[in-house]
Amino acid sequence: MKLSDIERHDTDILILGTGGAGLFAALHAQQTAPEGTKISIAVKGLIGKCGCTRMVQGGYNVALGGGDTVERHFMDTIQGGKWLPNQDMAWRLCEQAVVRIRELENEVGCFFDRNPDGSLHQKAFAGQTADRTVHKGDLTGIEIINRLMEKVLASGVEKMQEHRAVGLIPTKDCSALAGVLMIDMRTGRFRLVRAKTVLMATGGGPTMYKYHTPSGDKTMDGLAMALRAGLPLRDMEMVQFHPTGLLAGDHTRMTGTVLEEGLRGAGGQLINHSGQRFMFDYDGKGERATRDVVSRGIYAEMRKNNNPDQEGVFISMSHLGPNWVAQKFKGMVKRCADSGFDLAAGKVEVVPTAHYFMGGVVVDVDTRTAMEGLYVAGEDAGGAHGSNRLGGNGVANSTVYGGIAGDTMGHDVGAMTLRDPDEDVLAAEFERATYPLTRKPDLILPLRKQLQECMWEEVGVMRTEAGMKRGLDGIAQVSDALMNVGVDASNLAFNLTWHDWLNLRSLCDISEVITKAGIARENSRGAHYREDFPEDGGLENSDFTVATLESEEVNVTREPVQFTIVCPGETILPEGEPETLVAAQ
Repeated sequence: MKLSDIERHDTDILILGTGGAGLFAALHAQQTAPEGTKISIAVKGLIGKCGCTRMVQGGYNVALGGGDTVERHFMDTIQGGKWLPNQDMAWRLCEQAVVRIRELENEVGCFFDRNPDGSLHQKAFAGQTADRTVHKGDLTGIEIINRLMEKVLASGVEKMQEHRAVGLIPTKDCSALAGVLMIDMRTGRFRLVRAKTVLMATGGGPTMYKYHTPSGDKTMDGLAMALRAGLPLRDMEMVQFHPTGLLAGDHTRMTGTVLEEGLRGAGGQLINHSGQRFMFDYDGKGERATRDVVSRGIYAEMRKNNNPDQEGVFISMSHLGPNWVAQKFKGMVKRCADSGFDLAAGKVEVVPTAHYFMGGVVVDVDTRTAMEGLYVAGEDAGGAHGSNRLGGNGVANSTVYGGIAGDTMGHDVGAMTLRDPDEDVLAAEFERATYPLTRKPDLILPLRKQLQECMWEEVGVMRTEAGMKRGLDGIAQVSDALMNVGVDASNLAFNLTWHDWLNLRSLCDISEVITKAGIARENSRGAHYREDFPEDGGLENSDFTVATLESEEVNVTREPVQFTIVCPGETILPEGEPETLVAAQ
């Protein structure tokens, strides 16, 4: 295969990813772009059948009254993020969630659960002072993605399914983005797609950990491409571990998948190896504390346990009534039953599982980046969540900022033209992607498992400088070993081993950034907990890490958080407002 074999293709608006952010962007771009604008979407898998939004169980956070307000939702988001969020982004998330949920209902056609009076039902989620999570049973993501998929498939948008993005190609002076190099996975051929505007909405997916919730094809490709393109990445040490990942054994891929937040919100209890409820030993909110706190509580209990037959802890729902649990959490009960557990009447073993990435590309509130023509939304974008995301804010973030990105690109595209790519960067990205095709084939899976063990043990729920430095050594060992592993190049059509290789290289690149950002933050905030620096460093002196790639080396600096709306110790809630609207358990 030669560089000259790359197919060339032009469009006006290119969207990478078809989760909530990408599909919403496509619909909004159609509404705002000038007539005749060509819109294209590309996805690593199939539209509506891959990605993380489809896997959302819990629901969608939005303040719809009953005492709840946008201001309260905003304060929960800021305090849950331990004062590290970009406050303008967090405000826009909470404010526009109200608009977007009506759009999902009235224009997209989603059906959510309702109260007897016809109003939307909002269930309890941990870490929040109001019950504000709109849902469709415990399978909310499927409802949202199915309806968005129907809209997009019926539209005139150009669809490039099973197209993997492997490189962002700038102009010669690196002032703007010219296009994206992709692999058509169906044929193995390369395609350069030039576009006036590009949205990166490929999702996060911290699958470099032993226990993780995203599907295996989610491998941080977007952030790895952005890093190589010179874009700054913020909060990269902030990996969220969902407290309750199903622990079903090494023989099944169900291990690590989420048992949703609503279980604890409804009154589920966490039980340790001694049969004791333990979360109130760690936080006054018990099981309804934020995800970072509950994950650390579980991890601490796991350390105390010397029983080799029980690695995790248990979640118990039976005290709420087995019939009620089976009715309210049908999806969770079935998932556990499929793995041999009785969630409604028994106990299910759980473990913290890598779930969401708060870090991402530095963007403004309109999703623009430092590179003209490139926009980022969804889990690829950093800032909205700070050091910890509230359950229910993830799908809200994707749909809110996906819509904003579509609107922004639709308005910007009229003033932009197609740009010529830097052919040297194009050649370098082509060579990088074809590298394994020139080496002797060998096994990749053992190296991926080695990386996952390393990240779980050394850069996981609790961290130290010594452990993270060991982690860097372990990541380097996997990276070096991978460069000696090749792939059979006799047939590149649907060559999944080739893509496994590319996946692992992306994971290694971002694992290094996570670890170096973790070493740079010598305090504990949200998802990043340093046992050697357990204090928060002073909320009024909050700063966030910024990682860049300079001369092939990852460099991490710190920038102060701008308290543009509210300062630590203050609130924007009216005087006399109760601290919480949620009844104590």
